[in-house]
Amino acid sequence: MTESAAGHRANKGLRIVCPNGHLGFAPLKTASFRLGLDVAPDLVCADSGSNDIGPVPLGSDGTASPLAWQTHDLEEMLLGARRLGVPMIIGSAGDTGANSRVDLFVGIIQELARKHKLAPFKLGYFYSEVDKERVRRAITSGDAVQGLDGRPDLTLAELDATDRIVGMAGVHPFIKLLDGGADVIIGGRSSDCAIFAAPAIRAGYPEALAYFYGKILECASFCAEPYGGKESVLGEITHDDIKVTAMFPGQRCTVASVAAHAMYERSNPFFEHFVGGHIDMGRCVYEQFDERTTRVTGPSYVPASEFRVKLEGSGKLGERYVGMVGIRDPYTIANVDAVIAWARAQAEERFGPPGLGSGPRSGQGYQLTYTVYGRDGIMGEMEPLRKTPGHELCVVVQGVAPTKAMAEELCMIGTRQMFYARLPNVRGTAGGVAFVLDEVLPASPAYRWTVNHTLRMTGPLELFPTHLIDVGA
Repeated sequence: MTESAAGHRANKGLRIVCPNGHLGFAPLKTASFRLGLDVAPDLVCADSGSNDIGPVPLGSDGTASPLAWQTHDLEEMLLGARRLGVPMIIGSAGDTGANSRVDLFVGIIQELARKHKLAPFKLGYFYSEVDKERVRRAITSGDAVQGLDGRPDLTLAELDATDRIVGMAGVHPFIKLLDGGADVIIGGRSSDCAIFAAPAIRAGYPEALAYFYGKILECASFCAEPYGGKESVLGEITHDDIKVTAMFPGQRCTVASVAAHAMYERSNPFFEHFVGGHIDMGRCVYEQFDERTTRVTGPSYVPASEFRVKLEGSGKLGERYVGMVGIRDPYTIANVDAVIAWARAQAEERFGPPGLGSGPRSGQGYQLTYTVYGRDGIMGEMEPLRKTPGHELCVVVQGVAPTKAMAEELCMIGTRQMFYARLPNVRGTAGGVAFVLDEVLPASPAYRWTVNHTLRMTGPLELFPTHLIDVGA
């Protein structure tokens, strides 16, 4: 550590650099991350998962991020943390936090250690997948698996339609691994804020400030302005406050940007829930500490009466193909719903009524969906300008069916029959639509979120087994 860095560290609280709000989803910016390392943080931490990517990666046990990007971010973080001799923590490994993604990241860390001939260190990791039989026992015993966001309690039918479930860990497995001497931690699915709150709580800082600390840091430079992803931020927690600083010279953490991020992605803008309780941010005070730093005080911690873990589960609907149709003809645009209805009718004539996902997985059930970009493709029926579409539209057609062959044929009918739609007042035979491609395109299988519920646990570590291994010579 340089003399200037040591001086900068004097009389400071616990400091964490976060280089990426979703590790691997787009590569972190190395310049601002290295500026963060220059101020000698106590830890380097990042979240690596999100359900924003939809249910496909969890259900298919895959990833939404290229392996090269994930490896890039892990390499930057590992080399920086090992050079400084500080812990590195990753949560929700590989987009979903599924067991295979944890194993993938553990393997990458081991390979990077060999590649760079790093001195020996301890690697801790934990799993977050939840056995369906554990959930089934809760349901059959009458211990309700409670729905979130208006969902009913989980049923056995929905559980049976689920391919994979992960639980969202709190601070507890991270603290256990730090207590065991872990230098690097790869976590399964985790509460975003827990990744950062865990070392702060372990160091004795107030829980309210620690969880808020995690809430602000978890998306890295999303708490800064002007907007720009994958730049690093530096957080500092004391017993009295939190400070967050933008590392990229072109960004600032302002009162507006930090407060906005505190309220980001939640049904109640003032509550952040996690295993063991929640924080109430309704009385937070935001102050501009310096040009690029905002100081926050005032969150409160509300303990829960029991340990409940959030569960995320995904189930397969079927194989999927995608078609794309362009429309420029004003009359066809004005009657696009009739065009879609015609194409749907042709699919029903061939395959019968739709219904995949509402009954057994086998059989001839299917889904045929149309998304009309240029009219309401983003907001659907909530679109206030729905009755005044653009002068040209793109309609994305998705056909989902039990087999690839059926999905391809279904999507082909649903796409091509838009050309043949019989509209009143049409006399020509040239058609009112154009195909982006003559063929339809194979896509990933379709999945849906089947589980967004909470499960009672016997203790905060029940579902999150931890492991500690030695890496290096």
